[in-house]
Amino acid sequence: MFKRRNMAIIITSLLVFVITLGTMLYHGTKKTVALTLDGKEQVINTHAETIEDLLKELEISISENDYIKPALNTKISENLDVTWKPATEVVITDGEETTSIWTTVETVGELLEEQNIALRDEDVVTPAIDTKLKKDLQVQIERAFEVTVIDGGESKKVWSTSATVADFLKQRGITLEELDRVEPALEDTVTANSTVNVVRVEKVTDVVEEPTNFAVISQKDSSLEKGKEKVVTEGKNGLVSKEYEVIKENGKEVSRSLISEKVVREKQDKVVAIGTKVIAQTVSRGESSTSGREFYVTSTAYTADCSNCSGITATGLNLKNNPNAKVIAVDTSVIPLGTKVYVEGYGYAVAADTGGSIKGNKIDVFVPTKADAYKWGRKQVKIRIVE
Repeated sequence: MFKRRNMAIIITSLLVFVITLGTMLYHGTKKTVALTLDGKEQVINTHAETIEDLLKELEISISENDYIKPALNTKISENLDVTWKPATEVVITDGEETTSIWTTVETVGELLEEQNIALRDEDVVTPAIDTKLKKDLQVQIERAFEVTVIDGGESKKVWSTSATVADFLKQRGITLEELDRVEPALEDTVTANSTVNVVRVEKVTDVVEEPTNFAVISQKDSSLEKGKEKVVTEGKNGLVSKEYEVIKENGKEVSRSLISEKVVREKQDKVVAIGTKVIAQTVSRGESSTSGREFYVTSTAYTADCSNCSGITATGLNLKNNPNAKVIAVDTSVIPLGTKVYVEGYGYAVAADTGGSIKGNKIDVFVPTKADAYKWGRKQVKIRIVE
């Protein structure tokens, strides 16, 4: 009985030893592998024959787009390093083109570099290039285009991705004042090669002083010899202060409106006395009664170049054929036709014409052009009878 009990103990002990030894031998044959799984590192012991077996053992589902290093069919060896990165599907929209891509890179910037997508500095990528990739991420690329911007008359070309004129101005840091205007309108769309024109408008007040010319008033004087004139009151120009509202665009005046005006100095008209006194003269035989006589007259100017003008004087001279002729129109009761005269500021001339408005001490000097007539204007001149 005792011997049987001892035998059982010995057999049991032997079995425990064998099992323990087998277990030790089994574990002792495992290989140590360093794993980096989706960025996480760990060390495991395994009997797996290949990397593919190892990943199946770890219940990791492998996609054909995943990153595996070394290859799946690589034999497991002691201290082998294995890296696995699962691929992520990302959608890239570049302008009008949309593409779905599987990748194992980590950021948007790395994705663009992997796909050889070149960018300008002005292009806009959404989300930012340092954004981590995740499943179903949408990457939007807005391509910059060239736009001409004219700001206050200064033109330059810039790059933009703006959708509207308002967005474009904000992007360029261009602010508008109350009166400024933009072409095209702020809500219009900016497209490639378009032009955005910012017109700088300002409203200013301008005060100027303008002279008011005095008039010449003639008055008859019976105490003064006929044909003579005397200044009774000297003329003085007045002065008016005028306030204008001036609109400028890009620094240049485009409109001017009178706001108010006030008289700074009143004008003083010139008063000239015209003699009417007739003095009987004794004329010697052979001597002209008017030769050498001097007196003042009111003068204007005329040309042969006018509507309904024949150009033929009262004495039959064709002024159109003689544009440089020295001729004056006269009141024949004062200066007879054919009389030779010297007119101050005009020279020697002949009284060869008349006119409906030429009455009394008034003459009309003939000049070649209308410009000369405007230049002559209306003025008092001294005339001398030559013969």
